[in-house]
Amino acid sequence: MLTLYAVPASLYCAKTRLCLRAKSLVWREVLPVGGYGSAEYAAQVPGGNLPALEHEGMLLSDSEAISEYLEERFPQPAMLPAGIQDRARIRSCSRFHDTRLEPAVRTLFDQVDPSGRDPERVALSRDAVVLRLDQFGQLPRHGPLMHGHGLTLADCGFPITLTVLRVLDDVMALNLIWPGAISNYYGAVRDNPFVAAELETYRPAIRAWAQRAAEL
Repeated sequence: MLTLYAVPASLYCAKTRLCLRAKSLVWREVLPVGGYGSAEYAAQVPGGNLPALEHEGMLLSDSEAISEYLEERFPQPAMLPAGIQDRARIRSCSRFHDTRLEPAVRTLFDQVDPSGRDPERVALSRDAVVLRLDQFGQLPRHGPLMHGHGLTLADCGFPITLTVLRVLDDVMALNLIWPGAISNYYGAVRDNPFVAAELETYRPAIRAWAQRAAEL
């Protein structure tokens, strides 16, 4: 049995759940022991990060490592292309999400509460997000998704982060203008049934988090 340690509003937990859905796997989801950031959970997962996956006596953390493990352990349906160069391209796009786009979006998190909002910091974060969106729009795609019509490992992170960004835009009035390539991609990836199923539960969770943070 696959056991996923996760919390509802976590972006990277949603990314991992999407990979599990796309693989049509069955998993048990539990909250971190003692709560996220607790000493109890850190004793179980040394890095203390979420998500974490327990399977066949192994405990693995970090969403990207988990996705790669699931791809190798459960190779069908494949979420990496057959060709070496295409596989490298998809991995590169996935790293762009984790190291460029998502971190830029994350800098807005502590600015959601209007009582503690710093307009200069928000402006700098917004500029960084706009830059990353523009770069994302220029990434090579071979189809409506990152590679054809089927989900790849790279398609697990982007729809989650773009959904978070939509919610933050609404709550913080960022007035973002998405490049056409991003709007087209987001529309196409949301039509995927696995993405739609994950967003059905994730979107309300992240919206509730943002609304609570805005009311602090």
